[in-house]
Amino acid sequence: MTLFMMSNIMLSLMLIFLKHPISMGSTLLIQTTIVSLILGNLNLNFWFSYILFIVMVGGMLVLFIYMTSIASNEQFSKKLMKLVPLMIGMLIMSPFILNKLNYTFNLNMKNEEFLVLNNHLEFQQILNKFIMYPSMLIFMFMVIYLLITMIAIVKITKLSYGPLRQFN
Repeated sequence: MTLFMMSNIMLSLMLIFLKHPISMGSTLLIQTTIVSLILGNLNLNFWFSYILFIVMVGGMLVLFIYMTSIASNEQFSKKLMKLVPLMIGMLIMSPFILNKLNYTFNLNMKNEEFLVLNNHLEFQQILNKFIMYPSMLIFMFMVIYLLITMIAIVKITKLSYGPLRQFN
């Protein structure tokens, strides 16, 4: 858990130095994966983390298509390649430093088990409220609206007519 948090912090620090949109997107995707794993470990099931990951991957796919159509020939900077070994070294050394300085998380197993059980009960209540009668109508309208919107966007953006067409 501590290693996941430290790697997420390192990726956040590395995001400051990135200039290429695809490298920024891949860093955000890795951070989303790490946050999904942490969130899945805190809950008994991975439902919220799975939804978070799927939504983020969908957004990254749209961003990837947009950026490759705009800046397809842009090169990665050489400065970033010099920072990668430093970041990897800091990522490997940080758990040892935290353990040596005694700043690791000191949670008892009983407290952790109580937290997981409490999160599971809250999740069950949220899921039941989400699928019950009054919210179910809103949920169904939202699903139908998103389906119609997706079909309309696919019809609008045909390859020869849409905004992503190739220029001669």
